[in-house]
Amino acid sequence: MIGLVIFDNDGVLVDSERLANTILAELLTEAGLPYTFEEAVRDFMGGSMASMRQRAETRLGRPLPADLEDRYHQRLFDGFAHLQAVEGVEAVLDHLDERGVPYCLASSGTHRRIGTALTAVGFRHRFEGRIFSAEDVAHGKPAPDLFLHAAASIGVKPVDCLVIEDSPLGVAAAVAAGMKVFGYAGMTDPAKLSDANTVFDSMSALPPLIDAA
Repeated sequence: MIGLVIFDNDGVLVDSERLANTILAELLTEAGLPYTFEEAVRDFMGGSMASMRQRAETRLGRPLPADLEDRYHQRLFDGFAHLQAVEGVEAVLDHLDERGVPYCLASSGTHRRIGTALTAVGFRHRFEGRIFSAEDVAHGKPAPDLFLHAAASIGVKPVDCLVIEDSPLGVAAAVAAGMKVFGYAGMTDPAKLSDANTVFDSMSALPPLIDAA
């Protein structure tokens, strides 16, 4: 039996990955490190801004602008005015509520980013008190710290947790945490999620998969 379902946020609950990676690619290019949207998705999707900075600065050979994160979030939050929930995910949450299965959110985003996104799509009340950010732990995804922190805070053993992720970094973190993980290939090449226990491409497929787990 699944004791806790842990959702990633961007790309799983809220349809924000295209906007976020477009903005990131633009800012990195402006800083002298040319990046396309596809390359940003490949290198950074699912990771924290801290890990992005570290990796980008290593490749660039010098520090990125100190205000890059602030400018990134400003552009992102401006775009959140039109943010939508991932198609079909509200029905998944309704299904879990009906079955009495606990769920929470564990994201590489900051608490501000998570809260702004959830408010924009009307999900804030569904996760209040059960929101975990990479800001809460020493090491973000692909380290297992964030998922282990979420499970411990809710009081569920890692082996009884199911993670819903859409990035290779997130899948790797869930595997490292000893949790079952389902990979959502909504915007990700399914082959890159092959370490997940199951890969699915439509939220309508998730409720029966959770029931079977």
